[in-house]
Amino acid sequence: MSEGAGRSTATATPRSGGHGHPAARPRAGGEPGTALPVRRTPGPAEEPADGADGARRRALAAFLRSRRERVSPEQVGLPRGRRRRTPGLRREEVAHLSAVGVTWYTWIEQARDITVSAQVLDSLARALLLDSSERAHLFALAGTPDPMPTDAVDTLPCGVRQMLRQLEPFPALVQNARYDILAYNTVYGGLLTDLDAVAPCDRNCMWLSFTHPGWQAAMPDRQETVRQMTARFRARMAEHLAEPAWKALLCRMQRESPEFRELWERHEVARAVDHRKSFDNPHVGRLHFTFQGLWLNPAEGARLGVYVPADDGTHAGVTKLHTLLTERTTASAATTG
Repeated sequence: MSEGAGRSTATATPRSGGHGHPAARPRAGGEPGTALPVRRTPGPAEEPADGADGARRRALAAFLRSRRERVSPEQVGLPRGRRRRTPGLRREEVAHLSAVGVTWYTWIEQARDITVSAQVLDSLARALLLDSSERAHLFALAGTPDPMPTDAVDTLPCGVRQMLRQLEPFPALVQNARYDILAYNTVYGGLLTDLDAVAPCDRNCMWLSFTHPGWQAAMPDRQETVRQMTARFRARMAEHLAEPAWKALLCRMQRESPEFRELWERHEVARAVDHRKSFDNPHVGRLHFTFQGLWLNPAEGARLGVYVPADDGTHAGVTKLHTLLTERTTASAATTG
């Protein structure tokens, strides 16, 4: 077979005008003899051919670029290097931080017609340090329901928040059955770590117990505690197997914590039991509590948890901690004000 065989060699033949002559190109009005009209560029008010979906993909791409350029390498623990021309993070750095392929992330920023899963969006939100409003906007642009909405805290009655404050100096919080921390008072916010410094999307007791060094250091019996937490999570998840928020948390835990994966594979189950708990606080030392949990809903939904001092030393310790944290908050407000 000669070179080019199989390749089409036909050339375009002009259509006859009826007397063996090529047909003239029509004018705009249909008369022969003039060129075809030039394609007009859509005006600003006209929508491109790909419609609303394309507009949303472009908005998503622009939003991701703006957030990427806002985050410095130092904020996410990466070296800046000497030859950095890109403001903020590079695309490959975002891909690495969110465990997404570089090509796939590039396609998202190029507004390609691809489907972006909720898991990818969740990873991008964490990698780009998005707050709750930015996270909600990200999922809205992608047209995907957020499996872990951050507005649950806004649904708590104001009376519950007031009750948390009135319980001080006793540490207290409200969490749901997935261990998401929905609200907490000042003392609980400084009991295991500086909870205000933790991103809202990471304020989950199970997540922090497996991944946060400061939180882990405050748990003297951590190994037994995380074993029980995993067993209770498995028991509760049996009633929520199809719910995206539960599946997203499970996938994230399995992806980020080998210790959790090992415990999860044991298939242990347990019910929530109020019992004695101890914590090591860097300011006041070892504290001992009796944990009292009160469900705020008929089923296992939001739960008010109160850490009641088990001895006089702990009572004195939480009182001192409350004073320290209140003074720090007052001093910070005076500085910023």
